[in-house]
Amino acid sequence: MKIERLLGLLLVLLLGGCDPADEPAQGFAGLGEDAAAFTQVVPGRVFSFPADHGAHDGFRIEWWYLTADLKASDGQRFGVQWTLFRSALRAEPDQPGWQAPYIWLGHAAATSATAHHAAERYARGGVGQAGVTVQPFKAWIDDWSFSSQSAEADATADPLARMQLQASGPGFAYRLQLRSDKPLVLQGEAGYSRKSELGQASYYYSQPFFQASGSLRIDGQTYEVSGPAWLDREWSSQPLAAGQSGWDWFSLHLDSGERLMLFRVREDKRPPYITGTWIDPGGRTQTLHKDDIQLTPLEDSQVAGRTLPTRWRLRIPGHGLDVQAEALNPKAWMNLRIPYWEGPVHLSGSHAGSGYLEMTGY
Repeated sequence: MKIERLLGLLLVLLLGGCDPADEPAQGFAGLGEDAAAFTQVVPGRVFSFPADHGAHDGFRIEWWYLTADLKASDGQRFGVQWTLFRSALRAEPDQPGWQAPYIWLGHAAATSATAHHAAERYARGGVGQAGVTVQPFKAWIDDWSFSSQSAEADATADPLARMQLQASGPGFAYRLQLRSDKPLVLQGEAGYSRKSELGQASYYYSQPFFQASGSLRIDGQTYEVSGPAWLDREWSSQPLAAGQSGWDWFSLHLDSGERLMLFRVREDKRPPYITGTWIDPGGRTQTLHKDDIQLTPLEDSQVAGRTLPTRWRLRIPGHGLDVQAEALNPKAWMNLRIPYWEGPVHLSGSHAGSGYLEMTGY
Protein backbone atom coordinates (compact mmCIF):
# COMPACT_ATOMS: atom_id res chain seq x y z
CA MET A 1 0.00 0.00 0.00
CA LYS A 2 3.01 2.12 0.41
CA ILE A 3 1.86 4.80 2.69
CA GLU A 4 4.36 3.50 4.99
CA ARG A 5 7.40 5.17 6.12
CA LEU A 6 6.37 8.33 4.61
CA LEU A 7 7.01 10.64 7.16
CA GLY A 8 4.97 13.73 6.60
CA LEU A 9 5.78 14.91 10.07
CA LEU A 10 9.01 12.97 10.54
CA LEU A 11 10.67 14.40 7.46
CA VAL A 12 9.84 17.87 8.72
CA LEU A 13 11.50 17.01 11.99
CA LEU A 14 14.57 15.47 10.35
CA LEU A 15 15.21 18.13 7.73
CA GLY A 16 13.18 21.12 8.81
CA GLY A 17 14.78 21.61 12.20
CA CYS A 18 11.59 21.34 14.27
CA ASP A 19 11.50 20.21 17.88
CA PRO A 20 9.83 16.78 18.10
CA ALA A 21 8.20 17.83 21.35
CA ASP A 22 6.24 20.48 19.42
CA GLU A 23 4.64 17.97 17.00
CA PRO A 24 3.51 14.70 18.60
CA ALA A 25 3.04 11.95 16.02
CA GLN A 26 -0.32 10.27 15.47
CA GLY A 27 -0.62 6.85 13.90
CA PHE A 28 2.36 5.01 12.48
CA ALA A 29 5.13 7.48 11.47
CA GLY A 30 2.78 10.42 12.02
CA LEU A 31 0.55 9.39 9.11
CA GLY A 32 -2.58 9.78 11.26
CA GLU A 33 -1.84 13.41 12.05
CA ASP A 34 -4.58 15.85 11.06
CA ALA A 35 -4.02 17.25 7.56
CA ALA A 36 -6.94 19.66 7.20
CA ALA A 37 -4.75 22.26 5.45
CA PHE A 38 -3.96 19.84 2.61
CA THR A 39 -6.10 18.52 -0.23
CA GLN A 40 -8.37 15.70 0.90
CA VAL A 41 -8.91 12.31 -0.73
CA VAL A 42 -12.56 11.84 -1.71
CA PRO A 43 -14.39 9.17 -3.77
CA GLY A 44 -15.11 9.71 -7.45
CA ARG A 45 -11.79 10.98 -8.74
CA VAL A 46 -11.31 10.52 -12.49
CA PHE A 47 -7.72 9.42 -13.09
CA SER A 48 -5.85 10.94 -16.02
CA PHE A 49 -2.74 9.39 -17.57
CA PRO A 50 0.04 10.17 -18.06
CA ALA A 51 -0.56 13.23 -15.82
CA ASP A 52 -1.25 11.12 -12.72
CA HIS A 53 2.15 9.46 -13.04
CA GLY A 54 3.56 12.81 -11.89
CA ALA A 55 3.45 14.68 -8.57
CA HIS A 56 0.23 16.08 -7.10
CA ASP A 57 0.34 19.55 -5.58
CA GLY A 58 -1.76 20.06 -2.47
CA PHE A 59 -1.42 16.52 -1.10
CA ARG A 60 0.88 15.92 1.85
CA ILE A 61 2.41 12.56 0.92
CA GLU A 62 3.04 10.56 -2.26
CA TRP A 63 5.20 7.67 -3.47
CA TRP A 64 6.44 5.70 -6.49
CA TYR A 65 7.19 2.15 -5.35
CA LEU A 66 8.69 -0.85 -7.19
CA THR A 67 9.36 -4.41 -6.08
CA ALA A 68 10.67 -7.30 -8.18
CA ASP A 69 10.86 -11.04 -7.49
CA LEU A 70 13.92 -12.25 -9.38
CA LYS A 71 15.62 -15.51 -10.21
CA ALA A 72 19.12 -16.17 -11.54
CA SER A 73 19.98 -18.84 -14.10
CA ASP A 74 21.25 -21.12 -11.33
CA GLY A 75 17.86 -20.95 -9.58
CA GLN A 76 18.83 -18.58 -6.78
CA ARG A 77 16.04 -16.19 -5.78
CA PHE A 78 16.36 -12.50 -5.00
CA GLY A 79 14.19 -9.47 -4.39
CA VAL A 80 14.73 -5.76 -5.00
CA GLN A 81 12.83 -2.70 -3.82
CA TRP A 82 12.94 0.93 -5.06
CA THR A 83 10.81 3.72 -3.59
CA LEU A 84 10.68 7.49 -4.02
CA PHE A 85 8.61 9.51 -1.54
CA ARG A 86 7.51 13.13 -1.77
CA SER A 87 6.51 14.88 1.46
CA ALA A 88 4.99 18.38 1.46
CA LEU A 89 6.09 20.80 4.16
CA ARG A 90 3.29 23.21 3.26
CA ALA A 91 0.06 23.02 1.24
CA GLU A 92 1.47 25.10 -1.62
CA PRO A 93 2.21 24.53 -5.33
CA ASP A 94 5.68 23.43 -6.32
CA GLN A 95 8.22 26.12 -7.15
CA PRO A 96 11.91 26.16 -8.07
CA GLY A 97 14.74 26.80 -5.65
CA TRP A 98 15.00 26.45 -1.89
CA GLN A 99 11.48 27.76 -1.39
CA ALA A 100 10.04 24.54 -2.85
CA PRO A 101 7.63 23.06 -0.27
CA TYR A 102 8.73 19.43 -0.79
CA ILE A 103 11.22 17.01 0.68
CA TRP A 104 12.13 13.79 -1.14
CA LEU A 105 13.20 10.46 0.31
CA GLY A 106 14.49 7.35 -1.49
CA HIS A 107 14.62 3.78 -0.20
CA ALA A 108 16.33 0.92 -2.04
CA ALA A 109 17.07 -2.65 -1.01
CA ALA A 110 18.22 -6.03 -2.29
CA THR A 111 17.51 -9.38 -0.64
CA SER A 112 18.79 -12.93 -1.04
CA ALA A 113 18.14 -16.00 1.09
CA THR A 114 21.15 -15.12 3.24
CA ALA A 115 21.60 -11.33 2.92
CA HIS A 116 19.56 -8.13 3.04
CA HIS A 117 20.92 -4.67 2.24
CA ALA A 118 19.01 -1.38 2.45
CA ALA A 119 19.91 2.26 1.82
CA GLU A 120 18.15 5.64 1.96
CA ARG A 121 18.68 9.11 0.53
CA TYR A 122 17.17 12.52 1.25
CA ALA A 123 16.82 15.63 -0.89
CA ARG A 124 15.18 19.05 -0.69
CA GLY A 125 12.82 19.82 -3.56
CA GLY A 126 13.34 22.58 -6.11
CA VAL A 127 17.09 22.18 -6.62
CA GLY A 128 17.22 19.28 -9.09
CA GLN A 129 18.57 16.62 -6.75
CA ALA A 130 15.28 14.67 -6.86
CA GLY A 131 11.95 14.91 -8.60
CA VAL A 132 9.49 13.50 -11.12
CA THR A 133 8.84 14.52 -14.73
CA VAL A 134 5.94 13.17 -16.78
CA GLN A 135 7.03 13.49 -20.43
CA PRO A 136 9.36 11.73 -20.67
CA PHE A 137 8.62 10.04 -17.37
CA LYS A 138 11.43 9.98 -14.85
CA ALA A 139 11.47 9.66 -11.06
CA TRP A 140 14.88 10.11 -9.46
CA ILE A 141 16.90 10.97 -6.39
CA ASP A 142 20.61 11.43 -7.04
CA ASP A 143 21.63 8.56 -9.36
CA TRP A 144 18.75 6.30 -8.35
CA SER A 145 16.08 6.41 -11.06
CA PHE A 146 12.93 4.87 -12.49
CA SER A 147 12.61 6.17 -16.04
CA SER A 148 10.72 5.57 -19.26
CA GLN A 149 12.39 4.14 -22.37
CA SER A 150 9.34 4.68 -24.59
CA ALA A 151 9.82 6.80 -27.69
CA GLU A 152 9.51 10.41 -26.57
CA ALA A 153 8.08 11.43 -29.92
CA ASP A 154 5.12 9.04 -29.66
CA ALA A 155 2.59 10.93 -27.55
CA THR A 156 0.18 7.98 -27.61
CA ALA A 157 2.65 5.48 -26.16
CA ASP A 158 2.20 4.30 -22.58
CA PRO A 159 5.16 5.94 -20.79
CA LEU A 160 5.30 3.01 -18.35
CA ALA A 161 5.37 0.27 -21.00
CA ARG A 162 9.20 0.22 -21.19
CA MET A 163 11.07 1.25 -18.06
CA GLN A 164 14.55 1.20 -16.57
CA LEU A 165 15.22 0.94 -12.82
CA GLN A 166 18.53 1.45 -11.05
CA ALA A 167 19.90 1.95 -7.55
CA SER A 168 22.92 1.04 -5.45
CA GLY A 169 24.06 1.08 -1.86
CA PRO A 170 26.50 -0.66 0.48
CA GLY A 171 26.57 -4.32 -0.54
CA PHE A 172 24.26 -4.12 -3.58
CA ALA A 173 23.49 -2.56 -6.95
CA TYR A 174 20.91 -3.34 -9.62
CA ARG A 175 19.94 -2.18 -13.10
CA LEU A 176 16.75 -3.65 -14.53
CA GLN A 177 14.60 -3.32 -17.64
CA LEU A 178 10.84 -3.54 -17.02
CA ARG A 179 8.23 -4.28 -19.69
CA SER A 180 4.43 -4.56 -19.65
CA ASP A 181 1.68 -4.64 -22.27
CA LYS A 182 -1.12 -4.95 -19.68
CA PRO A 183 -3.33 -2.12 -18.37
CA LEU A 184 -2.87 -0.23 -15.13
CA VAL A 185 -5.04 -1.37 -12.20
CA LEU A 186 -7.09 1.01 -10.05
CA GLN A 187 -7.14 -0.28 -6.48
CA GLY A 188 -10.09 -0.05 -4.10
CA GLU A 189 -13.18 1.73 -5.41
CA ALA A 190 -11.96 2.91 -8.85
CA GLY A 191 -8.71 4.12 -7.31
CA TYR A 192 -10.16 5.34 -3.99
CA SER A 193 -8.47 3.05 -1.44
CA ARG A 194 -9.89 3.07 2.07
CA LYS A 195 -7.51 2.51 4.97
CA SER A 196 -9.92 2.65 7.94
CA GLU A 197 -13.59 2.54 8.88
CA LEU A 198 -13.25 6.20 9.86
CA GLY A 199 -12.75 7.35 6.27
CA GLN A 200 -8.97 7.64 5.88
CA ALA A 201 -7.98 6.82 2.30
CA SER A 202 -5.50 7.29 -0.53
CA TYR A 203 -5.62 7.43 -4.31
CA TYR A 204 -3.98 4.20 -5.41
CA TYR A 205 -3.18 2.49 -8.71
CA SER A 206 -0.72 -0.23 -9.70
CA GLN A 207 1.07 -1.83 -12.61
CA PRO A 208 1.29 -5.43 -11.35
CA PHE A 209 2.24 -7.00 -14.70
CA PHE A 210 5.81 -5.80 -15.20
CA GLN A 211 8.39 -8.37 -16.30
CA ALA A 212 11.91 -7.44 -15.20
CA SER A 213 15.33 -8.51 -16.45
CA GLY A 214 18.84 -7.23 -15.91
CA SER A 215 21.73 -7.43 -13.47
CA LEU A 216 21.95 -7.56 -9.70
CA ARG A 217 25.14 -7.31 -7.67
CA ILE A 218 24.92 -8.44 -4.07
CA ASP A 219 27.78 -9.18 -1.67
CA GLY A 220 30.36 -8.79 -4.43
CA GLN A 221 28.79 -11.22 -6.91
CA THR A 222 26.84 -10.23 -10.03
CA TYR A 223 23.86 -12.20 -11.36
CA GLU A 224 21.76 -11.94 -14.49
CA VAL A 225 18.20 -12.07 -13.19
CA SER A 226 14.59 -11.97 -14.38
CA GLY A 227 11.10 -12.19 -12.92
CA PRO A 228 7.84 -10.35 -12.24
CA ALA A 229 7.76 -6.82 -10.84
CA TRP A 230 5.07 -4.58 -9.35
CA LEU A 231 4.61 -0.78 -9.32
CA ASP A 232 2.41 0.96 -6.74
CA ARG A 233 1.43 4.64 -6.91
CA GLU A 234 -0.33 6.35 -4.02
CA TRP A 235 -0.96 9.84 -2.80
CA SER A 236 -2.90 11.17 0.17
CA SER A 237 -2.85 13.74 2.96
CA GLN A 238 -3.93 11.65 5.96
CA PRO A 239 -3.94 7.95 5.02
CA LEU A 240 -4.17 6.59 8.57
CA ALA A 241 -6.33 7.12 11.62
CA ALA A 242 -4.55 8.23 14.80
CA GLY A 243 -5.00 4.82 16.45
CA GLN A 244 -3.58 2.75 13.58
CA SER A 245 -0.20 1.40 14.59
CA GLY A 246 1.04 -0.26 11.38
CA TRP A 247 0.16 -2.67 8.58
CA ASP A 248 0.93 -5.94 6.81
CA TRP A 249 0.78 -5.59 3.00
CA PHE A 250 1.13 -8.24 0.28
CA SER A 251 1.59 -7.97 -3.50
CA LEU A 252 1.51 -11.44 -5.07
CA HIS A 253 2.23 -12.82 -8.55
CA LEU A 254 0.44 -16.14 -9.03
CA ASP A 255 1.93 -18.54 -11.58
CA SER A 256 -1.60 -19.00 -12.98
CA GLY A 257 -1.49 -15.37 -14.19
CA GLU A 258 -3.60 -13.70 -11.52
CA ARG A 259 -2.30 -10.98 -9.24
CA LEU A 260 -3.37 -10.27 -5.66
CA MET A 261 -2.94 -7.22 -3.46
CA LEU A 262 -4.15 -7.31 0.13
CA PHE A 263 -3.40 -5.59 3.40
CA ARG A 264 -4.49 -5.30 6.99
CA VAL A 265 -4.01 -2.09 8.98
CA ARG A 266 -3.65 -2.88 12.67
CA GLU A 267 -5.49 -0.68 15.15
CA ASP A 268 -4.94 -0.07 18.86
CA LYS A 269 -8.56 -0.47 19.99
CA ARG A 270 -10.41 -1.94 17.01
CA PRO A 271 -10.10 -5.02 14.81
CA PRO A 272 -7.70 -4.55 11.87
CA TYR A 273 -8.97 -3.00 8.66
CA ILE A 274 -8.60 -5.61 5.89
CA THR A 275 -9.12 -5.26 2.14
CA GLY A 276 -7.55 -6.28 -1.15
CA THR A 277 -7.89 -6.64 -4.92
CA TRP A 278 -8.08 -9.81 -7.02
CA ILE A 279 -6.68 -9.12 -10.51
CA ASP A 280 -7.31 -11.56 -13.36
CA PRO A 281 -4.67 -12.20 -16.06
CA GLY A 282 -6.21 -9.54 -18.31
CA GLY A 283 -6.19 -6.84 -15.62
CA ARG A 284 -9.87 -6.97 -14.59
CA THR A 285 -10.35 -6.47 -10.86
CA GLN A 286 -12.57 -7.50 -7.97
CA THR A 287 -12.37 -5.59 -4.69
CA LEU A 288 -12.01 -7.95 -1.75
CA HIS A 289 -13.59 -7.05 1.58
CA LYS A 290 -12.89 -8.32 5.09
CA ASP A 291 -15.33 -11.22 4.80
CA ASP A 292 -13.62 -12.37 1.57
CA ILE A 293 -10.16 -12.66 3.13
CA GLN A 294 -8.66 -14.94 5.77
CA LEU A 295 -5.20 -13.70 6.74
CA THR A 296 -3.47 -15.65 9.52
CA PRO A 297 0.10 -15.36 10.86
CA LEU A 298 1.59 -18.85 11.27
CA GLU A 299 5.20 -18.41 12.40
CA ASP A 300 7.17 -15.58 14.01
CA SER A 301 10.80 -14.61 13.64
CA GLN A 302 12.99 -12.58 15.97
CA VAL A 303 14.32 -9.70 13.89
CA ALA A 304 16.20 -6.64 15.19
CA GLY A 305 14.85 -7.21 18.69
CA ARG A 306 11.26 -7.50 17.44
CA THR A 307 8.85 -10.37 16.94
CA LEU A 308 7.35 -10.41 13.44
CA PRO A 309 5.24 -12.95 11.52
CA THR A 310 7.28 -14.20 8.54
CA ARG A 311 5.06 -17.10 7.49
CA TRP A 312 1.35 -16.55 6.79
CA ARG A 313 -1.70 -18.44 5.59
CA LEU A 314 -3.77 -16.54 3.01
CA ARG A 315 -7.22 -17.76 2.02
CA ILE A 316 -9.58 -16.25 -0.56
CA PRO A 317 -12.35 -18.88 -0.62
CA GLY A 318 -14.23 -17.17 -3.45
CA HIS A 319 -11.25 -17.81 -5.75
CA GLY A 320 -10.14 -21.17 -4.38
CA LEU A 321 -6.92 -19.67 -2.98
CA ASP A 322 -5.39 -21.31 0.09
CA VAL A 323 -1.64 -20.68 0.28
CA GLN A 324 1.18 -20.20 2.68
CA ALA A 325 3.42 -17.19 2.10
CA GLU A 326 6.91 -17.61 3.56
CA ALA A 327 9.71 -15.05 3.64
CA LEU A 328 12.72 -15.79 1.46
CA ASN A 329 14.84 -14.17 4.19
CA PRO A 330 13.14 -13.65 7.57
CA LYS A 331 15.85 -11.11 8.47
CA ALA A 332 14.82 -8.60 5.76
CA TRP A 333 14.76 -5.67 8.17
CA MET A 334 15.01 -2.16 6.72
CA ASN A 335 17.30 -0.63 9.31
CA LEU A 336 16.61 2.97 8.26
CA ARG A 337 15.51 6.12 10.08
CA ILE A 338 11.97 4.76 10.05
CA PRO A 339 12.60 1.00 10.34
CA TYR A 340 10.28 -1.67 8.96
CA TRP A 341 10.36 -5.18 7.45
CA GLU A 342 10.16 -5.69 3.70
CA GLY A 343 11.17 -8.62 1.54
CA PRO A 344 10.18 -11.26 -1.01
CA VAL A 345 7.95 -14.22 -0.18
CA HIS A 346 7.23 -17.47 -1.99
CA LEU A 347 3.86 -19.24 -2.12
CA SER A 348 2.90 -22.88 -1.67
CA GLY A 349 -0.47 -24.60 -1.49
CA SER A 350 -3.39 -24.25 -3.90
CA HIS A 351 -1.39 -21.78 -6.05
CA ALA A 352 2.32 -21.36 -6.67
CA GLY A 353 3.87 -17.94 -7.01
CA SER A 354 5.93 -15.21 -5.39
CA GLY A 355 5.53 -11.69 -4.14
CA TYR A 356 6.45 -9.09 -1.57
CA LEU A 357 5.48 -8.53 2.06
CA GLU A 358 5.82 -5.27 3.98
CA MET A 359 5.28 -5.02 7.74
CA THR A 360 5.40 -1.77 9.70
CA GLY A 361 4.85 -0.75 13.29
CA TYR A 362 6.33 -3.81 15.00
